[in-house]
Amino acid sequence: MRDPASRTKKITKAVAAVACAASLAGCASSPRSVDSAAGAREVKVMIVTMFAPEGKVWLDRLGPWDAVKVAGLSPDYPDVHCNRDDVCVVTTGMGHTNAAASMMALAFSDRFDLRRTYFLVAGIAGIDPAQGTVGSAAWAKYLVDFGPQWELDAREKPAAWPSGFTGINTKNPNEKPPPDYRTEVFALDASLADTAYALSRNVTLADSDAAQAARAKFNYAPANQPPRVIQCDTLAGDTWWSGRFIGERARAWTRLLTDGRGVYCTTQQEDNATYEALRRAASAHRVDVARVAVLRAGSDFDRPYEGQSAVENLLDYAAQGGFAPALENLYRAGNPFVREVVTNWGVWRNGAPKR
Repeated sequence: MRDPASRTKKITKAVAAVACAASLAGCASSPRSVDSAAGAREVKVMIVTMFAPEGKVWLDRLGPWDAVKVAGLSPDYPDVHCNRDDVCVVTTGMGHTNAAASMMALAFSDRFDLRRTYFLVAGIAGIDPAQGTVGSAAWAKYLVDFGPQWELDAREKPAAWPSGFTGINTKNPNEKPPPDYRTEVFALDASLADTAYALSRNVTLADSDAAQAARAKFNYAPANQPPRVIQCDTLAGDTWWSGRFIGERARAWTRLLTDGRGVYCTTQQEDNATYEALRRAASAHRVDVARVAVLRAGSDFDRPYEGQSAVENLLDYAAQGGFAPALENLYRAGNPFVREVVTNWGVWRNGAPKR
């Protein structure tokens, strides 16, 4: 005769296993080795957004979703959402600090196997009217950090300096600083950036009446032209700024740090922090930074039109009408890349195909 107590234990374990499998949050278990991805969810594309509206544009379209809690994410956005195609969306919180902390938590979580994952950073940004317009969607090849500089109040700067900025441990604004931080500039995989651009370059982008009115106040292209998908580089810094002189420094700083290869285009807060977190995870063989793509859509101009003041451009940024089109265009320009990876995963699994 079978032991009733033994049978009860087996039934209890079976019920627990079913409950664990049904739970979106998973079940507690003994820690796995960092070198093991056993039981971790493989992800084809991880879409990285910074605040709720950027995440919503994807969550509204690509579901249904499983919500996976990850320890260490922002308390405002504690879940990673994943669909049946193994496409996931994470929202980090805004700014360098939130981006770095959330991405480190994600990259070192045992909930996911990210070794073959493509990361699509998709967020809104200010945009240089010499390179694009409100609503334009820009794929970057270089990530430049605007933060690590010396700065003088513009009222106290040397007369010969165009602004109060100069590189740390340099003698003048035209001198390239030593890379002491090792996060000042990152080069993304150019082939992946070109592929993402090629997949999306002909999509029709969203626009708005307010955005059309805002760009019509500029007397030059491409600022006064309809939005389109473009390629140019992005500048990170937690300080929101506006104005021609700082804008000129953004252009010059990008050229300086990229040895003339980069073209400043969009200004945002997080991307160097996001990339550095992924780079550290790559050193532990948890991710592949050759699989990182960055898309930023212009929600407002970084400087005023002729006759407008810098303070008006800054304080009235929402009146430019670019917020809603920029959010929509993150999806329109980014989704062709997502669908290409998912649909042809057999080709993309071992690395981006050469074109």
